[in-house]
Amino acid sequence: MTAHTLRLGLIGCGRVAQHYRKILTRDMAPGVTISAVFDLDRAKAEDMAATFNATVHDSYAALLADPNVDMVVILTFSGLHFEHTKQALDAGKHVLIEKPVSLIPGQGAELQELADAKGVMCGVAFQNRFNPAIRALREVMDAGRLGKIVTASIRLRWCRFQEYYEDGWHGTWGMDGGVINQQAIHHADALNWLCGPIEAVCAAEARRMNKLEAEDTMTANVRFENGALGTIEVTTAARPEDFEASISVVGENGMITLGGIALNLVDNWFFIEPQAGDADAKTRCSQEVETGYGLSHGPLLVEIAERLAAGRTDAPISAADGDATTALVHALYASIERDGWVKMADKPQSSRLGS
Repeated sequence: MTAHTLRLGLIGCGRVAQHYRKILTRDMAPGVTISAVFDLDRAKAEDMAATFNATVHDSYAALLADPNVDMVVILTFSGLHFEHTKQALDAGKHVLIEKPVSLIPGQGAELQELADAKGVMCGVAFQNRFNPAIRALREVMDAGRLGKIVTASIRLRWCRFQEYYEDGWHGTWGMDGGVINQQAIHHADALNWLCGPIEAVCAAEARRMNKLEAEDTMTANVRFENGALGTIEVTTAARPEDFEASISVVGENGMITLGGIALNLVDNWFFIEPQAGDADAKTRCSQEVETGYGLSHGPLLVEIAERLAAGRTDAPISAADGDATTALVHALYASIERDGWVKMADKPQSSRLGS
């Protein structure tokens, strides 16, 4: 890695890659650039490369052999993440995986073990963990200010029209899954990270507006190890736009609700016994965003660059962390397949996702 610069190599130049372009061209991740790209659609790769004067490679193997690539960013179909990450780690590259880390529980842990053996970083982009609002909530949770947690819930009301599912992989069991594994995985991750561990789940699914193999709508009841209860309500069948991505935590000493379209706004910040900083929390910790991606890829990339520059290979959000979220997704699907509650301790696995 060159001084003060993290050079990214992108495999996949589709929808999410455009967000990386926005973050980097707006200087939201100083010192980070894109040095090489590969996509099966060369026109997409050339378009991305032109913005950064990056090298367009003819194969993934060529990108992995490029000495000017410090970290490979995996932006391919979800069902290909495990294999593409494994190849990059075997090549000695640091890796950042766009969620999910894989479609199968245990594979994230396997990738983490390989990364540790190779002495490189392997992280996953659950960027919402870097949202100012989420970080503020995590701080008060860690400090125990809410006291005993009573309930914790997430809600996602986004819009994906049918054409989104017509690309051959979105919404399929073999390459993607439904709303809980493609869109709401970010919010399920936040729920587990902030309020977990989760003890058991019981879910239901439906296809309400879109034609796809998996679900466009899911609801679930959640029981946490600390005794709290929770709910999950997520859909891509809202019309005609993305309306809400929220998390609400009720405790014996107060209540906090984060909302907006990307867990980006503080909607409610109440404590029975307020402290300094509570009065302006809504303005101080809220952030305006344009899309559900939010803006936190920037601080995530900066944190990665700083750690690597310091000789650290522990990712801010590790592949092992990503594996825990994949396990939760599988538990939700498995509860539907078994028509009842499933316990996380039993390591339930869906018979559909990744098949």
